[in-house]
Amino acid sequence: MNAPSILLDFAEGVATITLNRPDRLNSFTEAMHAELRAALDQVERPGAARVLVITGAGRGFSAGQDLAEAAMPADDEPWDVGATLENNYNPLLARLRALPMPVIAAVNGVAAGASANIALGCDLVIAARSATFLQAFARIALIPDAGGTYVLPRRVGLSRALGLSLLADPLSAEQAEAWGLIWKCVDDDRFAETVRATARKLASGPTHAYALIKQSLYAAADNDFESQLALEVRLQREAGATADFREGVRAFLEKRPAGFQGR
Repeated sequence: MNAPSILLDFAEGVATITLNRPDRLNSFTEAMHAELRAALDQVERPGAARVLVITGAGRGFSAGQDLAEAAMPADDEPWDVGATLENNYNPLLARLRALPMPVIAAVNGVAAGASANIALGCDLVIAARSATFLQAFARIALIPDAGGTYVLPRRVGLSRALGLSLLADPLSAEQAEAWGLIWKCVDDDRFAETVRATARKLASGPTHAYALIKQSLYAAADNDFESQLALEVRLQREAGATADFREGVRAFLEKRPAGFQGR
């Protein structure tokens, strides 16, 4: 019996999805995408989790798409490489962005191709110092996908996005942090504990407010100033109507830690 290609664990309000094909550097297949969708269905159940962590088993986060899965067609036959984007990667990226909880990518090693951009599509990226990010697409005559052409120029500017995409050279986690591409690079021996501590901190926080923060900041990239101000008014009204807001104010006035319930 084959081992599952996705592992799912729940503990203390934190759901952890582990990409589990270490013999193939956790590269993605159709079956793996299906398992990942099923795992996200469980994560999204009411009350199941308040934070999601995505990481990889073994020595890497993921090598991207498993190119050995599909046989190459004959030279005179079309090969619809975009189909797996439409069917798998694009819905996944949209789902992670819309998920009403913080999503942490815990990048424990190489993150290449589409998987690098899955990691960058998460809300926070924490990487081990030995990790690397690789926009490998040009090596096989493709363009960055899985949101790469959207995220890269917005995070690091057009010049660096072009350099990463055209040269297809690995970028160290340390340089990725310095460029503002990821949230944090930590020493390998502190990586697991840093991820756990960050996830637990978020799991004890005002989860509904986190969902609204995600919504507002992601919208800002495409809104004009007036539209963003109007969105802030609407979302702040929603946040101000929550029990967590009342608890936060009471805790501040009473000089005690807040006990947020995520509602």
